[in-house]
Amino acid sequence: MDVGIVRALGSPDGKELLRSLPPYDPAAVFALQDRLRREGHAADFVAAVLTQQRLRARAVAKFGEFAGDLLYTPDGLEQASRLEVAATHAGRFYNASLATVHDLGCGIGSDAVAMSALGVTVQAVDIDPVTAAIADTNLRPWPDSRAHEGYAEEFEPPRDPLRSRVGVWLDPARRIPGKTGRHGRIKRVFRLDEIRPSWQFVLQVATAVPATGAKLSPSMPHDAIPLGTEAQWTSYGGEVLECAVWWGPLAQRPGRSARILAAGRPPVEVDETMAEPDPPTAEGTGSIGAWLYEPDRAVTQAGLLGAVTGATLGVEVDTGLGYVLSDAEVDLPYARRYAVLESMPFTVKTLRAWLAQHGVTGLTVKKRGVRLDDDELRRQLKTGRGAGDGAQATVVLTRVAGQQTAIVVEPVAPAAPPAD
Repeated sequence: MDVGIVRALGSPDGKELLRSLPPYDPAAVFALQDRLRREGHAADFVAAVLTQQRLRARAVAKFGEFAGDLLYTPDGLEQASRLEVAATHAGRFYNASLATVHDLGCGIGSDAVAMSALGVTVQAVDIDPVTAAIADTNLRPWPDSRAHEGYAEEFEPPRDPLRSRVGVWLDPARRIPGKTGRHGRIKRVFRLDEIRPSWQFVLQVATAVPATGAKLSPSMPHDAIPLGTEAQWTSYGGEVLECAVWWGPLAQRPGRSARILAAGRPPVEVDETMAEPDPPTAEGTGSIGAWLYEPDRAVTQAGLLGAVTGATLGVEVDTGLGYVLSDAEVDLPYARRYAVLESMPFTVKTLRAWLAQHGVTGLTVKKRGVRLDDDELRRQLKTGRGAGDGAQATVVLTRVAGQQTAIVVEPVAPAAPPAD
């Protein structure tokens, strides 16, 4: 796809054609392709239309009912902030009363669109001309907001950003163009010194423009967080999506925080004021109580496990593993609770005997701190497909005070959110 085709897709006729397409059906692609060609559309335009149809179907998971209003590239869709997260970003800039935000590395423009929808004018750039053209098309409902091809490093901050109410949003590339992994996706980078634009450039921009935010990898090292900023790890449905660092008026509370998002539930935030600074660890298997807590991964990535141990008067199973043991029954919106049914020193023989004794043939295995091949373990335990239709069980394989331990648990249904 080139810039000319993007413009054709974004034209009134192109938009009308996209709206007229039936829901995406892989089995109907060739018939639809033939129909569009018979209607006189060029082959490259038809290919782009069918790509948009397929991507819009995928985009529903990120953008819901708004998925059909945007154009995409495959990589741009994968990298774009999902609707709930983009709204969180936009809210920070809106609440800081900024008039203009420079989006440096805008991708397909999901964050720029969210900011524009709140009335913040966005000037966006992306290094890829097709991606920039798509972002500009996605911003058309807000004529003051624009996107164009350009380098983030060419940004020139205003002399007085506070007086002019200017902010900056950076989403440095964390993928290596032209290099793909074994699943065909562009390879990701995880080290801070490999992002583009560089971390040093991000820091320079934040020095020049106090209202700066940057979207970074969930593996953001705690010791790299600049003093006085807020670093917030965000998860959706249990998957950690990002660590965003906020400077100046965009930082709600300096330090580390976690934001947990899930469909149908209000956002939950955890910060350092809620956490014990040094979470206690189990002194032995005698610490295994009635309950096991599994914190949301945003909480553990943010280093806020102490919020769980503090709220439950519990202990971590072993340093760095994240599971919390407790005798206290507490409903936490940022941790899953499991009832402990049984615990034992872990060996395949011991666990297999317990499963056989209790007629268990279906097993859910959760593990941390224990290196095992899941398929080989199931074969040795004689569970899984073809093992029979016996009872189901969940087992946590982990270390408790350095000892490999199997903890048989039963998930507890999350408490319903409070009524409005």
